Amino acid sequence: MKTALLFLFLAVVSAVAENLYSETADAKLEIKQALTQAAATQTPIIIVFGANWCGDCKMLDKAMKNGASAPLLSQDFKVVKVNVGRFDKNLDVAKTYGVPLKKGIPAVVIISAKNEVLYVTREGELADARKMGDKGIYDFFKRVTAEALAKK
Repeated sequence: MKTALLFLFLAVVSAVAENLYSETADAKLEIKQALTQAAATQTPIIIVFGANWCGDCKMLDKAMKNGASAPLLSQDFKVVKVNVGRFDKNLDVAKTYGVPLKKGIPAVVIISAKNEVLYVTREGELADARKMGDKGIYDFFKRVTAEALAKK
């Protein structure tokens, strides 16, 4: 009985831990709050569109939190994650920023503190994050964040 309860507990903890994208978050409100916070420091915002079922989204999240990209992103950017569900949630938010979700997820847009688009993944650049690995993701972010900061 104790073993069964332990496995059940671990399964629940694992399921909760894997929900990288909130199923209940108000994406528009989170972006608005990030813009308010960013205004004081003129910090650009990276909005990551993804889903909890997406392996490439999980890889990107891991790389952004613990990989080579982590210091690069945490130093100069605020990150907001937006759940797209099964391509049935927050599609209007993606459209607002010109993010073509049909090209694949994860997808990102980098916006200024004034809500101006600085960069958008238009060709599914991160849709193969698992194949890119940590180094490929770092190389991608190093290039596009430099471009975005230059426009800031």
